[in-house]
Amino acid sequence: MEIHEVQERTECLVKELLSVWESSVRATHRFLDEPEILGIREYVPQALACVEHLVVAEDEGGAPIAFMGVQDGCLEMLFVHDGWRGRGIGSGLLEKAVMEYGVDNLAVNEQNPQAIGFYEHMGFVVVARSDVDAQGGPYPVLYMRLRRHTRLP
Repeated sequence: MEIHEVQERTECLVKELLSVWESSVRATHRFLDEPEILGIREYVPQALACVEHLVVAEDEGGAPIAFMGVQDGCLEMLFVHDGWRGRGIGSGLLEKAVMEYGVDNLAVNEQNPQAIGFYEHMGFVVVARSDVDAQGGPYPVLYMRLRRHTRLP
């Protein structure tokens, strides 16, 4: 596996990352129904194009299996293809985010307990909550910050 920051965000890469996103969301965002997933899917390419640092994990053949986006010290997105979950890929991405990009905060859907548990395991703590997501949707969001003096596992 190789993890690297994307230098060129080609149409082909965005299409592959959209597939990773959808696999991850379908496995973890059980609170979303089909129309909601398809609606959000429309905005993912724009988010991928706009985020400051787009970092991709690839399998041995060079195919994307996970990615994260970082903006101004905030983890904006982290998605691992369902078939690759549980293998330390998310941990590797998050460690890189903290160590190389200074990430110390993030937001996560309250209805995604697996992600919350993962971030807590990695040293993040909840510091605030919102009843709605950034788009005003009815999805509560938890804001998390890296505990000071935390050593990542």
